[in-house]
Amino acid sequence: MDAGSRRPAAAGSTRLTATTTAASVLLLVLSLLQSPAARAGSGKPSSSYIVYLGGHPRRDGVAQEEASRRATESHYDLLGAVLGDREKAREAIFYSYTKNINGFAANIEPAAAAEIAKYPGVVSVFPNRGRKLQTTRSWQFMGLDRDGEVPPWSAWEAARYGEDTIIANLDSGVWPESRSFNEGELGPIPNNWKGICQNEHDPKFQCNRKLIGARYFNKGYASAAGGGRLDNALRTPRDENGHGTHTLATAGGAAVRGAAAFGYGNGTARGGSPGARVAAYRVCFRPVNGSECFDADVMAGFEAAIHEGAHVISASVGGDNIDYLDDVVAIGSLHAVKAGVIVVCSASNAGPEPGTVTNVAPWILTVAASSMDREFPAYAIFNQTRVQGRSLSERWLHGKGFYPMITGTSAVAFNSTPKDAQVCTMGALDHEKVMGKIVVCRRGGSTRVEKGEAVRRVGGAGMILINDKVSGNDLHADPHLLPAVHISYADGQALLAYINQTKDPSGFITKGKTLVGTRPAPVMAAFSSQGPNMLNPEILKPDITAPGMSVIAAWSGAVSPTDRPFDRRRVPFNLLSGTSMSCPHVSGVAGLIKTLHPGWSPAAIKSAIMTTATVLNSDRQPIQNASFAAATPFDYGAGHVFPNRALDPGLVYDMSAADYLDFLCALGYNATAMELFNEAPYRCPAAPMNLHNLNLPSITVHGLAGNATVRRKVKNVGVPGTYTASVVREPAGVHVTVTPSTLAFREVGEEKEFEVSFAVRDPAPAANYAFGAIVWCDGNHQVRSPLVVKTQP
Repeated sequence: MDAGSRRPAAAGSTRLTATTTAASVLLLVLSLLQSPAARAGSGKPSSSYIVYLGGHPRRDGVAQEEASRRATESHYDLLGAVLGDREKAREAIFYSYTKNINGFAANIEPAAAAEIAKYPGVVSVFPNRGRKLQTTRSWQFMGLDRDGEVPPWSAWEAARYGEDTIIANLDSGVWPESRSFNEGELGPIPNNWKGICQNEHDPKFQCNRKLIGARYFNKGYASAAGGGRLDNALRTPRDENGHGTHTLATAGGAAVRGAAAFGYGNGTARGGSPGARVAAYRVCFRPVNGSECFDADVMAGFEAAIHEGAHVISASVGGDNIDYLDDVVAIGSLHAVKAGVIVVCSASNAGPEPGTVTNVAPWILTVAASSMDREFPAYAIFNQTRVQGRSLSERWLHGKGFYPMITGTSAVAFNSTPKDAQVCTMGALDHEKVMGKIVVCRRGGSTRVEKGEAVRRVGGAGMILINDKVSGNDLHADPHLLPAVHISYADGQALLAYINQTKDPSGFITKGKTLVGTRPAPVMAAFSSQGPNMLNPEILKPDITAPGMSVIAAWSGAVSPTDRPFDRRRVPFNLLSGTSMSCPHVSGVAGLIKTLHPGWSPAAIKSAIMTTATVLNSDRQPIQNASFAAATPFDYGAGHVFPNRALDPGLVYDMSAADYLDFLCALGYNATAMELFNEAPYRCPAAPMNLHNLNLPSITVHGLAGNATVRRKVKNVGVPGTYTASVVREPAGVHVTVTPSTLAFREVGEEKEFEVSFAVRDPAPAANYAFGAIVWCDGNHQVRSPLVVKTQP
């Protein structure tokens, strides 16, 4: 049986209690002295194994040193009985686990290992497997490295690791002392850089050849906070909450070996463009009325980043969808695009409700969030059932005995309400009812980590967090301060049924672990905001998805990993989830493309990322959402980013700022406003453009009645060749044709136009959207565009 699926044995079947340890070991030794393994004496070199004996028995009244000595001696006795020689056992054992873990590691033959595994008291025996260092996983998942090594065909090698591309991050600042911003052997700062290191109130804050600039913009924040004088901690680019450090390191951080979060996910942390130069623009501060980033500061950040020489702007900020010219992110990013700077933004975390995606301007590259093939599983065990959840708890329950369980509702404090106790609100639980028990808390009402703290403060032994119906299968690995695990709604209902039907319910929470290679992956995150685009349904949003769940990256030394006042820990790396984490992944990929193709426009870079994306998971099946149903372009846009393909897309859908101005004119914006933006005379087209014809890599036809034709233009950025169009999937009830069906390119930069025609055969299936795709292929490149059709207005 696989160790990951092993159920706990019946009480007493594999445990050596405090009163029976000596007798059990003696009997075991006597029985093993006659075993064939004890007499075996082959001259073959030994293998190494770990013999795991679970936890240690109670050691009341025994000093730690003496308890450890006794445990070690018992290990010698056990292995000595198998080998027939106690001294050989002493020589074979190279680790005795004598503190919290009970077991040992030894050089022994497979036959001896198999013999030990048969006996009571031995939980498991397994080889001392060799492991290679892994990346913090997302980049390996996307194919940039393999087993800790960077293959020659990797996009990192081809694009020189994003060398000298400058990535600006509009966020909460940066922790400059993080190893992710070490300059290493980087050369001089690029000549085009005009930025500064703004440290007049924080002289310890230093930039270098990696972190080449850092600034803060706080006047909008100060105004919102009441206009008083801000303390020096708010007058520095130094990151107070960790978010900016995490996102900037994900986009362009240097390689750091041995990175891990709470002992999980050990490997090499690096950004998408590890050779890039990075700059931090602090535009987000302590919350004021629930907001951290204010528009005046965000605008100032955009302006500075554009002026000072950034090539990529990464902005994991968002707000409500409002008129484009009232939206500071839309405005700032349009100015950036005009200056040749690509802007990558998060799609927001308001999923899974439809129509919640933000940052929907067509000139922004908007990123959704999905999983990677790494999880941090832990198990809740009850009623002879073992259900998998997620956890990053550093502490775990000791011993093999089960713990009494209670629901939050049943543990309500005298001065609280069952509703607050059900979700384990701080102060809502009764100490006497909870002491020493595992408490089951429902999701909602407060943060997940706060629920664990509420249980810990009243003496709870652990917490099982169960989802509500809306959250379903959306699980998170959190660094709780007590043993805890987060399980799904369905598993939670089974747990509640057991507790409610059992006089003395009991259970256990296992320690979490790092598991890589999980399948299927990616899966869309339930929190990731979805389309359709409620501002302009003719524009598909989001554009792309990337890893945004359980991402490990650098962290600020000024704040705990949970950002809660009760958490005193400080960590160099932390694990976060959100579209704020997926956004910098794509920013890093954009940096690679910019290094390899410095003359490409922001639209060309966006197109390369979108048309080379994949809509298949690791099982070569369609990507699923968090409910395990097939996801759609409203979840992932064009698909999951594929960096190695994005460097060589073959064809791109290119645009300039003038195309976006024509788009705004078609929406009714006046020419005067366009002239002011353009800084030159501008006249809206006499015949407004059809919004469906904006030259995006995606094609959306909204309100289709009968027939419609959409126009597109592609530019060859590869070798000369002939591309053939295929309608790989038609939207349900709609017939699609591409004219012409072949395009021949003789040189780089040549552009060709084509039309996509839609004919409704049955309006019913597409009344609430239907999806398809077309692909242009020359034998080496596949240029894919999603199709979105709605037959009703």
